[in-house]
Amino acid sequence: MINDLASPKPKAIVLLSGGIDSATCAAIARRRGFAVHALTVSYGQRHRVELTAAGRIAEHLGLDRHYVLEVDLPSIARSALLGSEEVPKDRPASELSQDIPPTYVPARNTILLSLALALAETIGAADIFIGANVLDYSGYPDCRPEFLHAFERLANLATRAGVAGQAQFRVHAPLLFLTKGEIIRLGISLGVDFRLTHSCYDPTPEGLACGHCDSCQIRKRGFAEAGVTDPTAYVSE
Repeated sequence: MINDLASPKPKAIVLLSGGIDSATCAAIARRRGFAVHALTVSYGQRHRVELTAAGRIAEHLGLDRHYVLEVDLPSIARSALLGSEEVPKDRPASELSQDIPPTYVPARNTILLSLALALAETIGAADIFIGANVLDYSGYPDCRPEFLHAFERLANLATRAGVAGQAQFRVHAPLLFLTKGEIIRLGISLGVDFRLTHSCYDPTPEGLACGHCDSCQIRKRGFAEAGVTDPTAYVSE
């Protein structure tokens, strides 16, 4: 919890994972004048170090509230990110957007957005931000604009606030069609300190990035594209 003072600003929920995209999303929501309530979900991911990164980002950006919620996805789902199999390493760039990768977590964004929606309805927020991106992760079905539009319709059909006309829920994905380099440049312009973020899917116990998983490769290329030094501590190159 960061700042519990009442605010006259409209409230927004930002799904904050601790990575580049969600940190930039939070900065965008803040710049747009929202009182930002960040929601971080501990869902059994093997890269739990991202939870600590989310806390650093929330404090760094001065967000109004930061909620951390536990969900036991490994008990019902299988994914490389949940430890069911090995995280792919050193895949060529041409493979990163082909098919659905083993790092896909069943229904993750549906679950995360549902939790964000529950929080939004509870605290009187109508706006939900998610750092979904189709350029880097086009293999993930729950990052597509069709899914986000469908969830927005669901939000207004399946809630008391939506049915009663008390709220018109909106799902914002401002990074959907940006490259990682463009996202990094945007985040820097908004004051995001990317040293605080974490992207690696398979970090060491000390939290060092592996340098070889899909997410590390995309992060490296993004900083190179942006012309900015990558501040990440990698265990190997």
